[in-house]
Amino acid sequence: MTLSHSEPDTGNERPGVSRRGFLGYVVAAGTLVVAADVGLTTSAAANGLAPAAVPSLPQPPELYDLNDALTDAALPTSQLITVTINKDGSASFAIPRAEVGQGITTSSAMIIAEELDLPVEKVHVTLAPARPELLFNQLTGGSNTTVSTYTPIRVAAAIAKQQLLQAAVLLLGGTADRYLVKGGVITAPSGKSLTYGELATKAASSTTKQVTLDPSKLKNASQFKVLGKPQNRLDALDIVTGKKQFAMDLDVPGALPTMICRPPTLNGTPKAVRNKADVLKLPGVTDVAMIPTGVAVRAETFGQCIDGVRALQVDWGKGSVEGENDETVLANLRRAELPLAVPKVPVLAQTVEADFEFMFRSSAALEPYCAVADVRDGSAEIWAGLKSPIVSQGEVAQAIGLPQGKVKVHVITGGGSFGHKLFGNHAIEAAQASKAFGKPVRLMWHRADEPRQGRLHPMATSRMRATVLAGNVLTFEQRHTSVETSFRHGLGEVLTSVATKLPTGLGNLGVAEAVFVLSQEMPYNFGVVDQTLTETDQRFNTGSMRNVYSPDVGCANELMVDILAKAMGKDPLAFRLEFLKNDKVKSVLRKVAEVGGWGKKMAPGTAQGIAIHKEYKGASACLVEIDCRPETVNRKIRDGVGGPRVTKAVIAIDTGLVINPRGLEAQMMGCFSDGLALALTSSVHLKDGHFLEASWDNYFYTRQWNIPHDFTAIAMPSNGEQPGGGGEAGVACSVAAVACAYARATGKVPKRFPINHDDPIGFEVKTFIPPVPESPTDGLRHTY
Repeated sequence: MTLSHSEPDTGNERPGVSRRGFLGYVVAAGTLVVAADVGLTTSAAANGLAPAAVPSLPQPPELYDLNDALTDAALPTSQLITVTINKDGSASFAIPRAEVGQGITTSSAMIIAEELDLPVEKVHVTLAPARPELLFNQLTGGSNTTVSTYTPIRVAAAIAKQQLLQAAVLLLGGTADRYLVKGGVITAPSGKSLTYGELATKAASSTTKQVTLDPSKLKNASQFKVLGKPQNRLDALDIVTGKKQFAMDLDVPGALPTMICRPPTLNGTPKAVRNKADVLKLPGVTDVAMIPTGVAVRAETFGQCIDGVRALQVDWGKGSVEGENDETVLANLRRAELPLAVPKVPVLAQTVEADFEFMFRSSAALEPYCAVADVRDGSAEIWAGLKSPIVSQGEVAQAIGLPQGKVKVHVITGGGSFGHKLFGNHAIEAAQASKAFGKPVRLMWHRADEPRQGRLHPMATSRMRATVLAGNVLTFEQRHTSVETSFRHGLGEVLTSVATKLPTGLGNLGVAEAVFVLSQEMPYNFGVVDQTLTETDQRFNTGSMRNVYSPDVGCANELMVDILAKAMGKDPLAFRLEFLKNDKVKSVLRKVAEVGGWGKKMAPGTAQGIAIHKEYKGASACLVEIDCRPETVNRKIRDGVGGPRVTKAVIAIDTGLVINPRGLEAQMMGCFSDGLALALTSSVHLKDGHFLEASWDNYFYTRQWNIPHDFTAIAMPSNGEQPGGGGEAGVACSVAAVACAYARATGKVPKRFPINHDDPIGFEVKTFIPPVPESPTDGLRHTY
């Protein structure tokens, strides 16, 4: 396994700098507290389009993309986010985003440390609780955290440094430009020095006052000592030693384990409990109560909760998709597909077509939904991993009949998310159970609940048509049709969330269409490019799984690019380089081709695949080698699935200005694992109104035996004025590269994903009544 990165450019651009200077505030406090007001400036940038025989007009994301929209929405409340200098000389910052493993607490600490000239270890980044006044500034999604917070954070840190210097000058004399600042110590020309801790109260203000920052006071790339340098996660040791606290680790007095007995079919509802008294007699069980989504059981241990859930006899109402299965839902999608506009057989031109299907998939986060709730008369307190805490706060308040201001929501580090923690289902259920019991609860979803009742990536189809003439692509059409993707978390605040919940479904559709238009881009000169989204069927629990639409859309696109290359008799790499219109995309493509050895001779039944993706202000590319020979496909794996094996992968990403290359490489490892699973193994099967999978022993996300032994992640040299998004950016190219390699190895373009979805189900389906399996008592027998 190889991880590769380069040092940042030493150019003189100052990221995020305006010629007019920056405004900020010194907030009234006992120690120095500083905020930045970076105003309403957009982050859209030119893309350096390359000429082509039949150039394509710029698509919306090339001019203004989803990251621009999310960043601009957050700017008006940037001055409400503060950096504090503490009396011990450390700095504190409560980031208004959720840490779910992407490493934003470390990267944010690096940004502050850089501008303050502090060791990274002396910067303490925590997660802000729900703050309704932040409006659109507390949504974690779209790989936007660093993009949108980079400038406000560093400006606030630079203003704090400026105020500390001014305080030092008042005490020691001289002029600030002759002072030396290093490691949180300010030294005057005389040799006298003061620490940040000594200056923290002296630089404070008794009233909130406005200050200005000259843009020249921000460091440029040539001065960076922290940014662009590899940094281990600051919480890594706590994670691996068990000291890190997630929701289920919190010590909330009286909060006992709680689980939900869930319906046998999707979205069924409880009507009555027939044996409540008997269940209450079980060892450890303290409480049983119906809530809207099932029957809650509270006990001394989670094992006793499971026993209680399994013992319950419940009368259930019908679910939302009774009797439905994969094929009936797919048929519904086919009926909703919009026709392709370009005639099938244009005069003198060749028509190339393709059609792809993508099955339902589970988010499969390492940590299932978890929340702690303490609902008392007139108030409630919630602890949970939440990526849209303001919306969750409002939904909890509505669910238990309290004003929103009476609900306090603490955002806790989440053990994974991939989109489904955008929703507060777990927080709502915990609050409802706590209210029903009149006691605090520590609610955890069973792993079996996640694929059966949790958030899924929707089933979708992509129909493609292109016309080719005289060595050029004249038209490229894509009709993407999907089961509705729920955006009912809105843009992170209550008003848009309410709008997306309107009964007609038009509010949610409007957000879905906007997200699609602002994120999907075909970065090739393919003449007239036309990509559309149609969404239908609101009966499922869906959400924005990692990279949202791009894994499906990008996989379809890149397979179509390979088909076009073959139709025109060209090498897939050469074809892409000829028609790509963005230099950044070409660079990452060339890099993976060079490192991966594109074009080498491969044995029959094996092949290379290559693919690109452009999104999040950056570009990514992936090269893989796959083995589809019978002896590999038919290999026996205990409690797993066989099928094709990816033996080598190289992935490269260019995110512009790189904050932490080590963190970016780790993100690419995760993105590739997701993409590999989406291409080959991970999906859920709908049959008779319920999903068959239940837990990781039969939901086949990427496993150790699927990961290629030869893996290289490359963070391209840091460049540009702003960081781009990296948390999701590598998924689409990874799915596509695996799919393209499979097509080249087998000579057959895959039509349905994941590729093994239609194989006979290789597991024994767990029962739906009871909804969860017994707690294991022989775990050591199943270890290697």
